[in-house]
Amino acid sequence: MPVITNSPDREPGDLQLAKLLGQSVGAIGGAFMLHPDTLTPGKQAGYPGGFSYYVVGRGGVLGDVDASVVISGFAFFAPALVRSLWDAGIGVEGARAGADRYALACADWGRSRLGAFAQAERLVELVTAVVDGAELAGLSLFAGWQSQTRVNDPQGRCYQLLNVLRELRGSVHITAVVAHGVTPLQALLANPINNGSETAERFGWSGPFENVDHLRDDFIAVENLTNVLMAQHLSVLTTVEQNELLGLVTEVHSILFP
Repeated sequence: MPVITNSPDREPGDLQLAKLLGQSVGAIGGAFMLHPDTLTPGKQAGYPGGFSYYVVGRGGVLGDVDASVVISGFAFFAPALVRSLWDAGIGVEGARAGADRYALACADWGRSRLGAFAQAERLVELVTAVVDGAELAGLSLFAGWQSQTRVNDPQGRCYQLLNVLRELRGSVHITAVVAHGVTPLQALLANPINNGSETAERFGWSGPFENVDHLRDDFIAVENLTNVLMAQHLSVLTTVEQNELLGLVTEVHSILFP
């Protein structure tokens, strides 16, 4: 049974803001990850494929570790897929260098698209307060990205930080999934915004898949706990600042997804 399902300190508006922010940040931070502008230079650097570069680049913040550590941090990808891609790419330049390359690719991707975003410096201030003030316990992949070197220019740094914020929510979501006794595969299948088995297969899992209709309520509870925990992280900002953060993130979303 989960330890928490709600928080008496969180108002409904706090949870709604956390939910809306999570939806936008998920799309924003994930946009560069598998984009050709990101993956093509990785392949040119010697990675055997774009997906191998993605796994080493994103997971490399965890260090030169066995693939099992990356499997834990990624959670939702099939373990065999992560292991094969990690093992295939880790020898190219090592984990840390791969992560550094990927972090710079993140900044480049955002910089090339956010030139018209005039509030980058302010968004940097707000997101920095959240991610650098976050409790790290149990959030290994986020912790790695939190400590990653950031570029100095406002647009590049802004996009890097939005990716770090995405990793915060992602790691928090994994915590919520585990707390509710749901496996990562079950979470993929039960998520109503996914295409069930198609999404699972895209993440490297093989069917036939179980019927998870009995887990729909559990997944709703997982999402609620994710928002509760994210609201706690966002509470380092005032209510006014949180709404400002949401407004600026929404503006970035409209630029990237017109």
